[in-house]
Amino acid sequence: MLFDPLVLLFLSSGLFLGWALGANDAANVFGTAVGTKMVSWRSAAIICSLFVVLGAFISGAGTTHTLGKLGAISALPGAFMTALSAACAVFSMTKSGLPVSTSQAIVGAIIGWNFFSHSPTDNAVLTKILSTWVMCPILSGIIAIVLIKIYRFSCQYFTVHMVRSDAYKRIALIVAGGLGAYSLGANNIANVVGVFIPVQPVPSLSFGNITISSTQQLLLLGGFAIALGVFTYSKKVMMTVGNQLGRLSATAALIAVISHSIVLFLFASRGLEAWLSNLGLPTIPLVPVSSSQALVGAIVGISILQGVSGIRWMVLGKIILGWIVTPVVACFICFIGLFFLQNVFGLAVV
Repeated sequence: MLFDPLVLLFLSSGLFLGWALGANDAANVFGTAVGTKMVSWRSAAIICSLFVVLGAFISGAGTTHTLGKLGAISALPGAFMTALSAACAVFSMTKSGLPVSTSQAIVGAIIGWNFFSHSPTDNAVLTKILSTWVMCPILSGIIAIVLIKIYRFSCQYFTVHMVRSDAYKRIALIVAGGLGAYSLGANNIANVVGVFIPVQPVPSLSFGNITISSTQQLLLLGGFAIALGVFTYSKKVMMTVGNQLGRLSATAALIAVISHSIVLFLFASRGLEAWLSNLGLPTIPLVPVSSSQALVGAIVGISILQGVSGIRWMVLGKIILGWIVTPVVACFICFIGLFFLQNVFGLAVV
């Protein structure tokens, strides 16, 4: 990947956003496993980084088109400020230890760009995205409740020695975390590089019969940025998700991660969308949903099943407040930032 220095400078905001996403959303994949001490943080970081890059590069193209329909940013400086605004909003929340939504941040930033450029916001696409913000945690909670009921029913007929059961759970948490990281990369890479794809800032690369498109290069670069965030700044948020929201056993932690991963996969799979469409069934929108909402929904669903007294409502309230504030802050930062880029630095942002 050979980038012009100026192009790389503009892409730096997307890389910063990817770093912030990795720092924040790794908790949604391995936070419960690390919090229950079934998996060490270092092991979780290595596995998460590897699979998030694979998910971004192999399956990340599906959700990027939806963000393009919400706001097709046509200038590289405009894409730079949009991604930077979302990154600043996410980083400020991450610094406080809250698992916020990168998806909501980038949507808020894109709307800020639409306001500044006087571009119309596609209400149908916006409604589709907003509906997933409600559907995502509810669906994740329902899946978690169903899975834990299946587990309890199965335990009536199968017994496993305690030591062996503990080993199985550790292995299952690692496998589920790897799948969750893959789903995270596939679904949320659109938040990192989606605003740059309409601009196509880098040329395609050819190696013999192999061609790597501009989009694929962006997906891979964004995946590496997420992985860097996992390694450098994810531990604090992992502790928030793993220990402070609800009291989870190792089994409940595993089910929470599986539920989260299923939801992210449902909203990122182009194959599933095509299969449902061929059957004449309603399709699931390819939208970069919030992995934070998916995991929190799963944890709350499990906690409700175990007894609502196990939920730390103050922590949950702070997380929900973060979800509400994040897109508003990103929108405001983007509008002000675009004004400065255009009027102070003389850059064409539209």
